[in-house]
Amino acid sequence: MEKISIARFDLRYYPLMSTERNIFSYRKYWASRFGTAPFLPMSRDEMDRLGWDSCDVILVTGDAYIDHPSFGMAIIGRLLEAQGFRVGIIAQPEWRDAEAFKALGKPNLFYGVTAGNMDSMVNRYTSDRRIRKDDSYTPGGEGGKRPDRAVLVYAQRCKEAFADVPVVIGGIEASLRRIAHFDYWSDKVRRSALVDSKADILLYGNAERALVALVHGLAAGKSIADQSDLRGTAVMVSHAPDGWDVVDCAQVEDEAATVKIPKGDHVVLKLPSYEAVAADPVLYAHASRLSHLESNPGNAKALIQAHGTRHVWINPPPIPLSTKELDQIYELPFARAPHPSYLDQKIPAWEMIRFSVAIMRGCFGGCSFCSITEHEGRIIQSRSEESVLREIERIRDKTEGFTGTISDVGGPTANMWRLNCKDAKTESVCRRLSCVYPDICVNLNTDHGPLISLYRKARALPGIKRVLVASGVRYDLAVRDPEYVKELASHHVGGYLKIAPEHTEPGPLSHMMKPGIGAYDRFKALFDKAAKEAGKELYLIPYFIAAHPGTTDQDMMELALWLKRNGFRADQVQTFLPSPMALATAMHHTGRNPLRPIRRNQGETVSRVLGLKQRRLHKAFLRYHDAENWPLLREALTRMGRADLIGNGKRHLIPAWQPKGTGAGQSDGPAVRQGSARKPQKFLTKHTR
Repeated sequence: MEKISIARFDLRYYPLMSTERNIFSYRKYWASRFGTAPFLPMSRDEMDRLGWDSCDVILVTGDAYIDHPSFGMAIIGRLLEAQGFRVGIIAQPEWRDAEAFKALGKPNLFYGVTAGNMDSMVNRYTSDRRIRKDDSYTPGGEGGKRPDRAVLVYAQRCKEAFADVPVVIGGIEASLRRIAHFDYWSDKVRRSALVDSKADILLYGNAERALVALVHGLAAGKSIADQSDLRGTAVMVSHAPDGWDVVDCAQVEDEAATVKIPKGDHVVLKLPSYEAVAADPVLYAHASRLSHLESNPGNAKALIQAHGTRHVWINPPPIPLSTKELDQIYELPFARAPHPSYLDQKIPAWEMIRFSVAIMRGCFGGCSFCSITEHEGRIIQSRSEESVLREIERIRDKTEGFTGTISDVGGPTANMWRLNCKDAKTESVCRRLSCVYPDICVNLNTDHGPLISLYRKARALPGIKRVLVASGVRYDLAVRDPEYVKELASHHVGGYLKIAPEHTEPGPLSHMMKPGIGAYDRFKALFDKAAKEAGKELYLIPYFIAAHPGTTDQDMMELALWLKRNGFRADQVQTFLPSPMALATAMHHTGRNPLRPIRRNQGETVSRVLGLKQRRLHKAFLRYHDAENWPLLREALTRMGRADLIGNGKRHLIPAWQPKGTGAGQSDGPAVRQGSARKPQKFLTKHTR
């Protein structure tokens, strides 16, 4: 087999989950003598007050610095501090020259760079590629405080500031761009962020384990090249030692030939090169499928992808953190507030989460359009009940403005806490892309009993009046435990509960990897019954996506009819936004379905919603009640042979008449709701994703 060179690569065996070292077991760095900072410093004056002459690590972020465990940069900063290192923060720097990146002096070990909690392109642009006017992670909600592709820009400025200081990139923006990826905003395939940023190493996923090992190695005199085998990292390579079998997966198999992957620890899969996937959509879909199949930390192989004469080497995913490690992270000495330099400026993201508690990470749903699974992984990492209750007490005792209501107890989903595969051995060899699609796996534990116990104990704490659940509920899991639905409706919903069926029709749902609408109906029946028994008036807020790959105009029409039958009027809707690396993005770009094996001449094709006009039509179906959309919908329904849905009766989708001053083509104008004074609107669907 072909051998690819990898410079100074350690041939050690990738460790099993049970053998991973606890991230808090390292001997603390000597600078731990300086103690804990009230806030990580953002200026030289703060460093002087702490007695520091320099920072060991400087973290650069596109978000305002909020010292709270809901913000990734705060977690990373406090974790490094707990290891004994002096950590400074450069938040939302002026990126047009390097001076702002010298504000804290030269870091002794490295710059750590992230775009922030959100991808900078998603943060700055709508799904129609229009620039957003605001930014929830900025004081005052002001837009324009971060550049496009912030990771690339920040990393390059760090190199300009101090060329000899290593640059480590991470966070969701870097994580989802670790290989060659389709970029929706430029409508082309771009190189790995590691290549374009010229960073020394990329950390993907939840990066604590790799980060702690890396920083202690650097402090001990090792280089990044000496540590190029860390799980959850990607590095640039050119020369290889002996001992690695490179399996050539760079071509698409036909029915008669499949690639056989040998067993062993030193096997790397060669993906189609950047140049190949940029030129050939079929190879792009093939590479996307391969990279997702190699996402289970228990069995994933290393990946390699050529970019010109060099290669991006991607080590297997990080081993998930244990409950003990996760507890220790969330109980670090966070100030639980924005940095004092922001004075009284409101930061919308902080206002939203200040009284919330994250109880878990990861998502085994595997929705093809979602970045959570790709970034955090499918294995649920749960905090202990005791740790969660202690955090609620800290919020009660230390968070200014707390009035007794915990706004959310959840995470990527509300009800996956402590749900895992029943058998660790089975989990370690599983290659399913989802634990709940097309059906809930028989090996998945779906017992919500521990979560019910947590809810009850949380709301029984002295000084706690209410504990709400604002994270999205995975309703196909919830119906497996009616007692959970009863508990939820009786005590933890403040009027509205958001869930995400995303569509009603089988075609789109199969490409989203979402359950059929029947699961929603079963959940609604249980929820309504529980609310009635509790004497409460509660409503479900379903989320839907327009223009997802695999969706036809007919599908959107059927969804609009379902919405009208059920009395829903969507206030804001989500149009599919192809995020880097997502399986749905591969469908959007290639017209092929990477949920199935990719064949050059036979593979399954996917209908795509391309062009602004069709995307707006699909969005208009979701907002069928908005008079601004009626001309577009009349034209479409007539073309589709469904003019029978145009009229002034209850059976019609839209009226034949047009209110004066509406329908001039503005797609984002205010809704005109005829008859709203006679019949109140039942629901509003708000999409913030």
